Amino acid sequence: MHKNQVVLLGTKGGPAIRPGTRMPTSILVQLDGQTILVDAGLGVSRGICDAGVALTDLDAIVITHLHSDHYLELGALFHTAWTAGLNRPIPVIGPLGLDRYWASFQQAMEFDISLRLRDEGRPDFAPLANIQVIEPGQMQLGPLTMDVLRNAHPPIEDSFALRLTGQDHCVVLSGDTAPIPEMVDFAKDADLLVHEAMLSAGIDALCARVGNGDDRLRHHLERSHSPADQVGRIATQAGVKRLALNHLVPCDDPDFTETDWRAETCREWSGPLFIGTDGLTISLDQKETL
Repeated sequence: MHKNQVVLLGTKGGPAIRPGTRMPTSILVQLDGQTILVDAGLGVSRGICDAGVALTDLDAIVITHLHSDHYLELGALFHTAWTAGLNRPIPVIGPLGLDRYWASFQQAMEFDISLRLRDEGRPDFAPLANIQVIEPGQMQLGPLTMDVLRNAHPPIEDSFALRLTGQDHCVVLSGDTAPIPEMVDFAKDADLLVHEAMLSAGIDALCARVGNGDDRLRHHLERSHSPADQVGRIATQAGVKRLALNHLVPCDDPDFTETDWRAETCREWSGPLFIGTDGLTISLDQKETL
């Protein structure tokens, strides 16, 4: 029997990693026999394997936007899957420009790829990623319906939220976004909403640690991400059954713990709540109450 579940492979907001921190964003959705990877941040290959899934078993990959923490490891994921036996194309649905990344990755790895083709008899590498452009609307991923909503993540315009609907379950993934009213209808009655979240009280410390020297990082965070209390409000208004916080900003400051995330989110949300950690598995077949 197939598992219906969501695995938060990487839950850190932003591209930087440091000793002891979590890994950047990637999410595995297993629904109605389909295994869909959403985003491919650094560490995704290891995360998929740690979730007990072979890299060769992915049915589709969706990239929500072209910030590096969401697609940096896409090429390496395909190369690693190729060496593990991948011999069929996998649909990769992502923003315009992802095809340039794929072409450039192949060019950068040309020596190794051509060598393995000659020396090991592997199948052609280039066709393994079937790049398709993501657009607002609806499309099919096997038996699943995927609705796509353009969210608000300035200055990037091509940034998207996803709603994956199967026979008995529905999962909504916000992608990186500021709070938007459209998310309420988009997530209406979902079994699980996985929404990015920012702890506003932690932004001062984050900006001080990064030390860019001006206010541009703060400006980006405040206009492009969602404070946790507003995420709770969206989940409540949408009537979702469960809420998971993901792409946490900040997630590696010892002064801010799960208690802080829960307190802020539960100003506006009283239902089951998951605070994302790397490898967290949320079953859609069981009704956890946290």
